[in-house]
Amino acid sequence: MKKTILTFVAILAISLTATSQKLTTSKSHIKFYSHTVAEDIEANNYKAVGTIDTEKGTVVFSVPMQSFEFEKALMQKHYNSPKFLDTKQFPKAKLKGIISNLSDVNFKKDGNYNVTVKGEMTMHGVTKKVEEKATIIVKGGKVSVSTKFKISLADYKVAFEKGKPSTNIAKTVEVSVIAEY
Repeated sequence: MKKTILTFVAILAISLTATSQKLTTSKSHIKFYSHTVAEDIEANNYKAVGTIDTEKGTVVFSVPMQSFEFEKALMQKHYNSPKFLDTKQFPKAKLKGIISNLSDVNFKKDGNYNVTVKGEMTMHGVTKKVEEKATIIVKGGKVSVSTKFKISLADYKVAFEKGKPSTNIAKTVEVSVIAEY
């Protein structure tokens, strides 16, 4: 009897997992890049997590801001400081959105699918509406997403009027995301 119940529970768990429409990732790479005449700044983050609901098209992404790594320790210190992103007060950036053209994507068929994600991004305590292009890649039953977009720092109340930061950091930074689900 116990064996029958355990077998039933195992089959139920497997079938629920197989029909689940939520894909999750903890294998992601987010890079931001700033170019100015003074210097180029690049930082990488491998700690973001996210989900895609393949049935509803909802996308959620959470980025721990203190996990960005810089080439120079001083850059990292400035980035985390209250004068820039104040990552102690604002530890995460979040994206909540929906794939507006979900019907163009077949998560069960290999291919590259160009999508548009519309939603809201919160960073540095500011929430803004966003609409960005991304590519969903389905290959061998595995799903990955890639995108590249620009963020205006002033939109998120990260701006410098004078001094060295204003000449060393671009007003608009490029963000690249690759996530494996």
